Amino acid sequence: MIALNTWLLILAFAAPMIVSPGPGNTLLAASGSQFGLRRTVPFWMGFEAGNLVWCLVYGFGLSEVFTRNPAVYTALKWGGTAYIVYLAWCFFRSAGASERQKLRPLGFVDGFVSLSLNPKVHSMILVMYSQFLSPGLPLAAQVLQMAMVFVAVGLASHFAWIYGGQVLFSRAQSPRAIRLQGLAFGACMLVVAGVTALS
Repeated sequence: MIALNTWLLILAFAAPMIVSPGPGNTLLAASGSQFGLRRTVPFWMGFEAGNLVWCLVYGFGLSEVFTRNPAVYTALKWGGTAYIVYLAWCFFRSAGASERQKLRPLGFVDGFVSLSLNPKVHSMILVMYSQFLSPGLPLAAQVLQMAMVFVAVGLASHFAWIYGGQVLFSRAQSPRAIRLQGLAFGACMLVVAGVTALS
């Protein structure tokens, strides 16, 4: 079992990293604003499934691949940037829809893919394990416990981003407001892609 002081350190690390703005949280807020909480749930659950899968994969050894082969991380970074540009294009396309019901909400696979192509997530998980895994404790128990904390913090944080997006834009239902939201979110995603590419 991980010691209480280590739990608190993991929580103190994970909470601000997961809550802070980034490509994923921007997408969650945008989806919440465009489709509401209920229609965003599949995308959100894909996101959290990605968090769990990558926590387990890294915890049980993939971190060594990135440490030994920086080119793999670079490929992931550029793949993520390309996917963010694609999502920006989707938002720009949605700006042409006259009603929200004509738009297709992002689904489970979209959530999993967007999380998987987000370099910020991979960095967070790598740092978490490199800082908090203890060689004196059983690996499997530590990985599962840290993954649970990471996913639990993600669920709470991502709910706030989705709900915040829904509340902020719930009154903006006119065709003009929908168009402006699509343009604004598309522009945000292009900025995120630029920052991701340059980081």
